[in-house]
Amino acid sequence: MDYPQILSPVVNFLHCPTPQAWIDKARDPANLPLLLTDHMVCELKAAQTALLLVRKYVADKSGADALLDWLKPYEAFTFRDGPEPDFIALHKQIGKSVMPKTDDPWGQALIDSMVLLIKEELHHFWQVREAMLTRNIPYVKITASRYAKGMLKEVRTHEPLTLIDKLICGAYIEARSCERFAALAPFLDDDLQKFYLSLLRSEARHYQDYLALAQQVSDKDISSRVQQFGEIEATLISTPDSEFRFHSGVPV
Repeated sequence: MDYPQILSPVVNFLHCPTPQAWIDKARDPANLPLLLTDHMVCELKAAQTALLLVRKYVADKSGADALLDWLKPYEAFTFRDGPEPDFIALHKQIGKSVMPKTDDPWGQALIDSMVLLIKEELHHFWQVREAMLTRNIPYVKITASRYAKGMLKEVRTHEPLTLIDKLICGAYIEARSCERFAALAPFLDDDLQKFYLSLLRSEARHYQDYLALAQQVSDKDISSRVQQFGEIEATLISTPDSEFRFHSGVPV
């Protein structure tokens, strides 16, 4: 895999690199359980975000219900003390359910992109959980970082501007994930390093999908809005942050 070629557009899209102070703390083996836990939860939240977009904007009821069923075992385990899911069985079920349908070309593009994203994020959730089990890291609930909320609070409150802003936020979250996988990979053991580098291609595509969907739904050029959210995202990443998480700012 050509990692520099994959990362180049991501780095150019983001307004700042991950601070060295975050990397220094992240590379400490004592912080690996926290990072893997937060990473696992972030994968589920990414799938939830994609699901909410499909349900709110384009899904028919049967298709929306099928997507909800995909996520329920993961959500029960992560948020409600549910049992450890049979991830292999769950993964085999994905794609067999009725998919959402629409006659709208943009809506179909949203469905196609988000359903693929949901499949990939749930697979990544399972892979991170496997990495935790291999290293005898128990799953312990943790609080969320300020990162996603910090961007989403800037989302405009009337449509279609709300949708456009949410898609742009999604692009930055995916791009930052990609950049952090690459930043952290050199300091991980061989298996984890290989896994994190394997995530780069899908995460890089995800941010591009979000941006393309945002531009398609807008009748105006969205560059200025993308710029604004880029500045917001960079501030969250480059300023002191009291919590250490996968997408947190400078550790204090």
